[in-house]
Amino acid sequence: MKINIEIPKELEQELSQEASQINLSLSDYVIHLLLTRKVLNETPKTGKDLIAYWQQEGLINCRSDIKNSQEYARQIRYEAEHRNEI
Repeated sequence: MKINIEIPKELEQELSQEASQINLSLSDYVIHLLLTRKVLNETPKTGKDLIAYWQQEGLINCRSDIKNSQEYARQIRYEAEHRNEI
């Protein structure tokens, strides 16, 4: 679908600048903004809502390479605490 709209020049410049900062064309950036509006309007209100959102976005169980999440968290913490020692 193709839609043509007239927007103020200042807004076009602002959107173009934002798009270039994340290496998107202006049209791709506008599509990105339109797709993310749902997330902004429907922010999770409870922990249950947040979990449902994460599941919907495929974030839960997306790291099948991590077998023990607590051990993985300890490893990350240890590496962060000792990163300046190397």
